Amino acid sequence: MASWNSIQLEITYRVLGWMGFACWSVGGYPQVILNFRRKSVVGLSFDFVLLSLTKQSSYLIYNASLYFSSAVQKQYWEKYGYGQMIPVAVNDVAFSAHAVLLTAFVLFQIAIYERGTQKVSKIAIGIVVAVWSGAAVCVFVALPTHSWLWLINIFNSIQVCMTVVKYTPQAFLNFVRKSTDGFSLGSYLLDFSGGVTNYAQMTVLAIDQDSWVNFYGNMGKVLLSLISIFFDLVFMCQRFLLYPSKKAPISPPPPQIISKDKESLEPLLQSSSDHPLKHTV
Repeated sequence: MASWNSIQLEITYRVLGWMGFACWSVGGYPQVILNFRRKSVVGLSFDFVLLSLTKQSSYLIYNASLYFSSAVQKQYWEKYGYGQMIPVAVNDVAFSAHAVLLTAFVLFQIAIYERGTQKVSKIAIGIVVAVWSGAAVCVFVALPTHSWLWLINIFNSIQVCMTVVKYTPQAFLNFVRKSTDGFSLGSYLLDFSGGVTNYAQMTVLAIDQDSWVNFYGNMGKVLLSLISIFFDLVFMCQRFLLYPSKKAPISPPPPQIISKDKESLEPLLQSSSDHPLKHTV
């Protein structure tokens, strides 16, 4: 098993990992708070949330298996070399477990809050059913030969594909509505920060080990970071450039109030004209 060559880089790696965990984990709460305050989920893509749950569940299976299972780790070292470090940290497991719970809670909010005319599309439901059906087939394929590393890499590939698929409905909904209202700004700003810090974490590990094996050994995490950064930039462009929120204009006071004020001033003007000022010498 490999070890760190630099204490400074090890500390940086762990700090970046927990920073990414904080950004990605806290990033889910602005949407939860916005839903609670509005008592509505209008403007939030239900397909985005449903596909996110599938994505996060797949990512949790991958991270937890590679981090905790000695059998999976053994197969990883046999493939990439015993001198390589496992490219999954405890913060990755913590993030994915937290994300599954938080996404499930957002689905609960969708069930109880005002939804307007929005609903989960048949396409999204079909994708979820197809993904989990395919995953079940892969489990039965891996069982006879105990190909656990191959199996969890399937789940890692699923989470990468679902990352692309899950963002698309929200970007499309913003385009159709010509608005980002209902989709929390804080969510994708923190998501962007999480993507940057997680990519930086992988880079620090590669520099310390003088090897880029961890990049293609955990290509799912690398692609997750890059895809998240790309779509968050798309959401920022939609929010600030294409569909900026319009502030309500300040309306002038009602005309009846103005007329009443004029009527109340007329007697004063008349009385002052009837009694001109007399100057004393």
